[in-house]
Amino acid sequence: MSLFDAAHIRYHHEPFREETAVIRSQSPSDHGISDYQKAVAEYRKTFPSKQDVIEQTPDPAVREMLLHLQEMGCETTFDRFDQQQPQCSFGMAGVCCRNCCMGPCKITKKSPKGVCGADADVIVARNLLRAMAAGIAAHGARGRESMLALKYAANGTLDLPIEGEGKVRKTAEIFGLETEGKSIAKLAGQIADILLEDLSRTVPDEHRTLKAFAAPERRERWKELDLLPISAYHESFESLHQTSTGTNGDWKSILHQFERCGLAFSWSSVLGSSIAMDSLFGLPARSTCRVNLGALKKGYVNIAVHGHSPLLVQKIVKLGQEETWVQEAKKQGALGIRFYGICCSGLSAMYRYGNVIPLSNAVGAELVLGTGALDLWVADMQDVFPSIMEVANCFQTTIVTTSDSARLPGAEHYGFTHDHSNLGQIKQLAQTILQRAIESFAARRNIPVFIPRYEVKAEVGFSVEYLTALFGGTLKPLQQALKNGKILGIVNLVGCNNPRVLYEKAILEVASLLNKHNILILTNGCASFPLLKLGFCNPDAASQTGDSLRGFLEEYNLPPVLHMGECLDNARASALFKGVADAAGQPIPAMPYAFSSPEWSNEKGIAAALSFRLLGMNSYHCVYPPTQGSANVTQYLMQDTEKRFGGKMMVDCNPLTLAEKIVEDIKQKRRQLSWD
Repeated sequence: MSLFDAAHIRYHHEPFREETAVIRSQSPSDHGISDYQKAVAEYRKTFPSKQDVIEQTPDPAVREMLLHLQEMGCETTFDRFDQQQPQCSFGMAGVCCRNCCMGPCKITKKSPKGVCGADADVIVARNLLRAMAAGIAAHGARGRESMLALKYAANGTLDLPIEGEGKVRKTAEIFGLETEGKSIAKLAGQIADILLEDLSRTVPDEHRTLKAFAAPERRERWKELDLLPISAYHESFESLHQTSTGTNGDWKSILHQFERCGLAFSWSSVLGSSIAMDSLFGLPARSTCRVNLGALKKGYVNIAVHGHSPLLVQKIVKLGQEETWVQEAKKQGALGIRFYGICCSGLSAMYRYGNVIPLSNAVGAELVLGTGALDLWVADMQDVFPSIMEVANCFQTTIVTTSDSARLPGAEHYGFTHDHSNLGQIKQLAQTILQRAIESFAARRNIPVFIPRYEVKAEVGFSVEYLTALFGGTLKPLQQALKNGKILGIVNLVGCNNPRVLYEKAILEVASLLNKHNILILTNGCASFPLLKLGFCNPDAASQTGDSLRGFLEEYNLPPVLHMGECLDNARASALFKGVADAAGQPIPAMPYAFSSPEWSNEKGIAAALSFRLLGMNSYHCVYPPTQGSANVTQYLMQDTEKRFGGKMMVDCNPLTLAEKIVEDIKQKRRQLSWD
C-alpha cells in the first residue's frame, strides 16, 4: 500500500468535487503513473472550492465579503485557486526539477532519473533545501533592516529612540557583555554588531546568538551532529551552491544541510531579528483591541499597514497619532486618522503602539480592500500578493510600497533604498505617506463602502517577560499547573493560510479541540487572525475550555489562546517553552509540548516547522510538504527527525483528527514524565 494511501490523507469533512478522470488527465498515463502520483491525485481531490469556503467559513465577515466581491465581478485568491485545479502532480510531489536548462525534468516509472542522473530522492531533497534557503532569506532580510536601524540609532546616524532599555540590558547580560557604566546606546550598538555578524559571517566562528540563548542540551546534540551554522548568509549561500547543477548528488547530505539551515533560521533570521526589534521598539504591552471588519469606520482617513518590516510602519503610526496630522486630516473633512493591520506589520504595530486594528491575514487582504473603506495601503515586504493592485484599482485605494525588494506594478513607492543609505530620512518618508493618505481620502469621497458588521474584543501582547511578571517573577506557577495536570500541555499554533484547506476553519477546529482538552495555546502571525476574530483571545473564552484549564485561566485572568505577536514571535514561544522546561528541570524534548501550523503555505513555514522539530517537538499540519515523490525524504521528515532530535512531522488533512493526535501525543509525553 502506498505511504500516502488515499484513505489516510482524505479530508473527511469535504465532498469530492473533482472526478478521478479529470485529476488524472494532468498525470502520466496509467502504465507510467507511480503510487505517489496516485496518492497526490487523491489528496488533491480533497481541496475545498470557493463555494465550500462561502458555505463553511467560520467567519461571517469573510462570507459576506466573498459574496459581495463575487457580485461585483472582483476576483480573489479563492477564484484563482479554483482556476488552478487540477494542480500539477509532479510539482506537488516535489519531483519536478528545473535547476538547469537541460530540463525541466520530471520523475516517473518510465523516466526514474533526470537528464543529469538525479533521482527522485535527490530532486525532492534539493527542492526542499532551496525552499529552506528562501525561508532564511525572508525572515533574515527584514531582520537585517531592524538590526541596521538598531546600530544606526545607537551611533546617532538614525534619529530614533531606543525604546527597549530593559531588553537591551537583559540581552547584554546573556551575551556576556560588560554592562557597568555603559549607556543603553553603547550596549545596543554592541548587540547590533553581534546580530549582524551572526547573520552575515563569512569567516567561520561560533554563532554567538545560538551559543547564548539555546539550551545546553540542544547545543550539544547539534554539535554532535555537526549542525552548528556559520551564519544565515553562509548557510543560504551554501544551500544554493549544493543544489546547483552537478554539485551535491547525495540526498542524505543535502538534508544534513537542510537541518543546519534550520538552526540558522531559528537563531539568526528569527531570534536575532526579534532581539533587534524588541531592543529598538520595545516589548509588547498587554492590551485590548477591536478585531475584524466591523471595526472599520467610515469618515476617517483609513490606512492599512501590510507586510513584515516594522521600521517605517512604526514611524507612520506614531506620526499619524499626533494632533498635527489629525488636524491635517480634519481640514479635508475627515473625522481623524485610523490605522488597520494586515498580516504581521499590523500585529507588530498593534501590540507596541495600540490603536492599530487587526483585520486580516495575507490571504484575506483582498477582502479587506473590497470593503472600499481603505484610503491608503502601505505594503512593505512579504506576503503581499500582486493581486491586491487589481482590487485596489476597483476602489481607487492608493497603494504605497516601501521596500526596494518588494515592488508592485502601478503602486507609488516611498521607501528605503537597496543599501539603506536613506534610513535617516525615515521621518520625511513617513510624512510623505501620511500626506498621500489624506489626499487619497479627499479624492475618494464618493467611493461606495461595504463593511460587514462583525467585530470582537481581543487581548494581545503576551511576552515571556509579561507572563513572568504576572506569575510573580517566575514561570514556576505555569510549570506547576502543567505538572499537576491543570494544563495538559502547551501548543504553539501558528503559520500562514492555504486554500488547500478550508480558509481559517482548520486553525479554529484544532484550537477548539485542544482547549477543550485543557491545552494552553500560544499563537502569532497569520494563523492568529481567525483566533482573534472568533474570540479565542478573550478571557471570556475560558468558558469554552476544559474545567482544569478554565480554573487556571480564571485565576490569572488569561485567555485560552495567548497572542504573542507576529510570525517572528515564534521566538517568544520557543523562549517560553525553554523557560517552563527549565523550571521543571527537564529538557524540551521531554515536555508535553507541540508545534502546529495547520494551514502553512510558504518557505518560512517549512523553516519554522523544522525549527521546532530541532528543539525536540513534534510538528502537526493539515497540508503535506512537496515530498511525496521520495519515500526516503518523506520518511526523513515524518519519522527520522524524531530519532535525531526528538520531534517528527505529522500530517492529517482532517483538522479534528490532527488535533486528536496532538492530544494523544501530549498525554504520552506526560506518561513518560509520570505526570499523569
